[in-house]
Amino acid sequence: MQIQKGNYERIMESIAVAKSRGATLRVGPELEIPGYGCLDHFLEGDTVLHSWEVLAKILSSEETMGIVCDVGMPVVHKNVIYNCRVIIHNKKVLVIRPKMWLANDGNYRELRYFTPWTKHRQWEDHYLPRIIQATKAPFGDAVISTVDTCIGVELCEELFTPASPHILMGLDGVEIFTNSSGSHHELRKLYRRVELIKEATLKLGGIYLYANQQGCDGDRLYYDGCAMIAVNGRIVAQGSQFSLTDVEVVTATVDIEDVRAHRAKSSRSMQAAAAERYHRVEVDFALTSGKFDEVREEDLAGLIGNKEIPVRYHSPEEEIALGPACWLWDYLRRSRTQGYFIPLSGGIDSCATAVIVYSMCRLVAQAASRGEVQVIADARRMTGEPEDSDYLPTDPREFANRIFHTCYMGTENSSAETRGRAKQLSEAIGRQGSHSILYAASASDFFLFSYHVDLNMDSVVTAVRHLFGFVTGARPRFRSQGGTNAENLALQNIQARLRMVLAYMFAQLLPWVRGKNGGLLVLGSANVDESLRGYLTKYDCSSADINPIGGISKTDLKKFIAYAEDAFDLPILKSFLDAVPTAELEPITETYVQSDEADMGMTYDELSVFGRLRKNEKCGPYSTFTKLVHEWGSFLSPIQIAEKVKLFFFEHARNRHKMTTLTPAYHAESYSPDDNRFDLRPFLYPSRFPWQFKKIDEVAAVLPDRSKQADKTKTE
Repeated sequence: MQIQKGNYERIMESIAVAKSRGATLRVGPELEIPGYGCLDHFLEGDTVLHSWEVLAKILSSEETMGIVCDVGMPVVHKNVIYNCRVIIHNKKVLVIRPKMWLANDGNYRELRYFTPWTKHRQWEDHYLPRIIQATKAPFGDAVISTVDTCIGVELCEELFTPASPHILMGLDGVEIFTNSSGSHHELRKLYRRVELIKEATLKLGGIYLYANQQGCDGDRLYYDGCAMIAVNGRIVAQGSQFSLTDVEVVTATVDIEDVRAHRAKSSRSMQAAAAERYHRVEVDFALTSGKFDEVREEDLAGLIGNKEIPVRYHSPEEEIALGPACWLWDYLRRSRTQGYFIPLSGGIDSCATAVIVYSMCRLVAQAASRGEVQVIADARRMTGEPEDSDYLPTDPREFANRIFHTCYMGTENSSAETRGRAKQLSEAIGRQGSHSILYAASASDFFLFSYHVDLNMDSVVTAVRHLFGFVTGARPRFRSQGGTNAENLALQNIQARLRMVLAYMFAQLLPWVRGKNGGLLVLGSANVDESLRGYLTKYDCSSADINPIGGISKTDLKKFIAYAEDAFDLPILKSFLDAVPTAELEPITETYVQSDEADMGMTYDELSVFGRLRKNEKCGPYSTFTKLVHEWGSFLSPIQIAEKVKLFFFEHARNRHKMTTLTPAYHAESYSPDDNRFDLRPFLYPSRFPWQFKKIDEVAAVLPDRSKQADKTKTE
């Protein structure tokens, strides 16, 4: 039962499903033949060659007869690589339409691989490779003219540009627009995409078919699907945003006459009469049957007419529960490993990561209950079950027990509260078997449940401290014991880094301990705000294989945990919300308990504000200060705001080097400091920003203190 699908099989399955529903036009996602995430592999001739081989196989199939198909692949035209849509019908290439406006900011670097087609409304002959049973095909900015309508292509980023191609195409009589996209998930982003799709045909009139990739394509992004069909500004069909299903087809039966009626307006007609002409590639095929009495009964029943469906938007909490969970599942099955391992600290970050894994197990159980063959096959392989076994992962806790391993790595600085929370969470998300205790070194040292390990690592920490003392003759002490800041930090860091070493050892050997083969992937749990501030130890438990929460703010994680408490029936989560975030790396005394926000010198909410100003608003230190004087001036003085701004930029700059080794994280937040390709900045800064900070101090010194006026008003 070990089903293995490639892009060819997925494309063919989508065509077959579309035809079975009576569709005559099929649109797939951007670069669907090789996959959008090939990155520098697009520069290799092999990628283009294999794409043509797949297209040749698609063209030779009887499945593609009687339907117009819009598929995506790279094409080399006159020794230039283009990102293209290839429109095919009845084993023939009708036209190759290259992308004209390339995505080249944020997570995208399309200009690194592709060149935009700049000859607007122009076309040339493209000579096809010998494996295609034809000599040449039109290549360029052209449209398809069928017997009954006209189809134009708009490619992903082109929809987001101010002068989108659908405007001029629509004025020249194009009635159906196809958009093949490779658009990634980001919290709260879907609304903008939907509004652009609706707006594309609201003023112009038309039918808009939007197809997007769905899943992890091998890196930090999760492409969040949500295929849609819009008619005259109304969404009439919408696919899922998050799913474990490999192929999802969204169809609708629409009336082209609705478009023509919508366009019967004087001002639109005046502009259309003056519009420049597109070259039309004619095809002797009709998308409609031509006669009303020949329409299939099931298609007539599904005719959209003036109907409009409510667009499904997930709350940010639901997005966190679903997006990273689907990404984790794709990563796990594609890496062909046996599960995940995470060090549970008893704090909210590792708790959120564990709950996301549990959400993944819930999605797997739901898919298995629906009989999804690929999900069941992948789950059997991960759990070591034979391919022909009867095992079905329909219980999320039972499945979590098999593939998810957690560990509490305590020291003398750890509290009973964090140890207890970690153990209770592990029990809540993974059903314990009767063989809970597999091994115990001593009652206080080591407990191993069916998937949760509880250990003390003081002996390992002490060994390293003794080694340092033996070599140097010096004995470092914590600050509370009279040590310096350097001693205090070093003693904290060695605990954190030893946890990383132990995590990889347990991830490699726990399946063996449980009588299974393979290894586990280690999960990191540093949130986006801590990474932005640099509040983490380089090569500690933030160093892992992947991190599902590395692009999510602390504020959003807290809201997610509050949501999951009820949605996933996990009452233990309330204790995580009530706890004060702490690293527990220093001794607890009567007068001192370590606190994250006290250590950082700023709150997590403030970090989110700094992050958005720095990245989204493109603010440096001075412009950040000037904006915050207006936003925070009612409760903080200009001097206080200046100190906070300077502290943030100082800490961000001096810790920027940590971003170069940051664990690959799920991209979810627009102000992520990911150094890989999203946030490209130096990692060696003049961290005291002498010019900028001096200007901030000068301005802060002369600005009036509005916070005192606000306090006076409150008192009165």
